Amino acid sequence: MNRINILDCTLRDGGYCNQWKFGFNNIKKIISGLVEANIDIIECGFLTNKISYRKDMSRFTDLDQISNVIPTRREGKLFVCMLNYGEYNVEDIPIYDGKSIDGIRVAFHKKDLSEALKLCENIQAKGYKVFVQPMLTLNYSDEEFLSLIKECNRIGVYAFYIVDSFGVMKRKQLIRLFHMVEFNLNDNILIGFHSHNNMQLAYSNAQHLVNIQTRKKLIIDSSVFGMGRGAGNLNTELFVEYLNEYENNNYNLKSLLSIIDEVLNKFYQESYWGYSLPNYLSASHNAHPNYAGYLDDKKTLTVENMDERFKLMDEDKKSVFDKQYIEELYIQYMASSQIYEEHLVELKKKLYGKRVLIIAPGKSAEEEKKKIQMFANQSDIVSISVNFDYKNCDTDFIFLSNLRRFREIDDSKLSKMIVTSNIPGKGVYLQTKYKNLINDIESVKDNAGMMLIKFLISLGVNEIYLAGMDGYSHDIDDNYAEHNMAFVTKRAILDAMNLGMCKVLNQYSKQVNIYFLTEPKFVNINLT
Repeated sequence: MNRINILDCTLRDGGYCNQWKFGFNNIKKIISGLVEANIDIIECGFLTNKISYRKDMSRFTDLDQISNVIPTRREGKLFVCMLNYGEYNVEDIPIYDGKSIDGIRVAFHKKDLSEALKLCENIQAKGYKVFVQPMLTLNYSDEEFLSLIKECNRIGVYAFYIVDSFGVMKRKQLIRLFHMVEFNLNDNILIGFHSHNNMQLAYSNAQHLVNIQTRKKLIIDSSVFGMGRGAGNLNTELFVEYLNEYENNNYNLKSLLSIIDEVLNKFYQESYWGYSLPNYLSASHNAHPNYAGYLDDKKTLTVENMDERFKLMDEDKKSVFDKQYIEELYIQYMASSQIYEEHLVELKKKLYGKRVLIIAPGKSAEEEKKKIQMFANQSDIVSISVNFDYKNCDTDFIFLSNLRRFREIDDSKLSKMIVTSNIPGKGVYLQTKYKNLINDIESVKDNAGMMLIKFLISLGVNEIYLAGMDGYSHDIDDNYAEHNMAFVTKRAILDAMNLGMCKVLNQYSKQVNIYFLTEPKFVNINLT
């Protein structure tokens, strides 16, 4: 085995980008490509009891399933899988017979350390190479870390890892941890390094690590195309090129590029991974990247807002993603500001006996502007645009629940703005409680159009007409009347928003008469 070994984790860590739905043939193609590329250790995916097995996924419930994707000719490569502590019964793991994986990577949080090490011992007793993966290694004190190393020496594991789970580890921190491992770990145990790229440090840290003069054998984790949750991982293709040049290794780069071209590009287009401001923020606060993804998917917060959310998080909540916790924190923040309802009675009088036209920023608001203008000019119509200033007619009011959109509108419009309590209310016509306007459908819980309809229902409006409420296309250029409002997000999120909008509009249509002035483009809504 080389002094420096590459462990490719595309099928496991990369699976966070596509729910591990690579497809059976693609799983085999990726593994065969990694063998052809001469990658030393190939991770085939997760081993878990938490799911029912599906052939198209790289999450397996027994080792026979994994053996079906491992090529007959192994070419001297090691094949492994990862097991998260608590997700698999060790009794279900058969004695090693060389027909499936060669090793098991055991990932665990510090709170589970003692029991996880017992699991490692039991797996090793069955003949498998055990890779110890202490997640969030930076969270260990020196005393705790040295004690863990001592236990791994006692067990005699195959590899011991430094794990940069959130991609926050600076070079000095990495080197300090490495030297602790180097001087205290038994010589026959390999040292591994698993990194993420939230702060764009994975490549430089890996380079620096392999340049250290040491007798220890190293394992560097990477994934093809950097595929992985959030900002992704160290790129296999980049790092093997570096090793070929500076360590005289013999990796076949073309096979890796073929994997990108033939398999991974499709997933990249559907669900982008890579550096982003939200991922940077989660890393800077040493928090799970899914928190950044959750807040970013809302498309309602500025970067400063997100930073404030991370600052409010409890330290013991940061390391493991808790969707309910971040949802409650988000709602709490959005509802935390003061309200200004001095003109509420006046607004009710203005709406009494009137029909209300809601103009959302969908593309049909521009394409059918003449129809909208004619309708808005009728004497019994009160017009309200949503999260934008509609240039084609002077609306009576502008409803805003999105701070980003609020900042884009000229201050001269403040006197006709109705805003929710998450937006600074100085000078606006009315500021109302954000929390009172949300609904129960997660994908559109605080969708501005749905919030406005709920607000109007509370004021006793009887008839609402909708224009520009088109739903969401996968093509971002089709979504907005104003191009600068377009945002990039996952297709699954857009589909969920369309479905959620249908559900909420159907609910609200039982309380108020709702009509479409312009036909929705991307949702099929039958209001009953």
